[in-house]
Amino acid sequence: MYQEDKNFTLRFSLEARFPDDYEGDDDDLAWTRDWEAHIKRDMIKAVFESLRRTPGWTVHTRNRGKSPDDEIEIVLERDFSKPPSFSL
Repeated sequence: MYQEDKNFTLRFSLEARFPDDYEGDDDDLAWTRDWEAHIKRDMIKAVFESLRRTPGWTVHTRNRGKSPDDEIEIVLERDFSKPPSFSL
């Protein structure tokens, strides 16, 4: 079977600023907890809900060996190898 693919990257860079007397990593990156617990989770859920509403496409994640803390690959797939379904 012949397959084509295209990549699209939407990258989020998280940044935090601290006062000059901050010693660095004292808080074990506590400022990222809100991102992990709420923002990232809700964003991924919203993306999947939106993509699943698109007819003719299926969506799933794929692991390329990176930690899901650092990367989540979302695969949006369309299969033209099957005859189209008819609806009345």
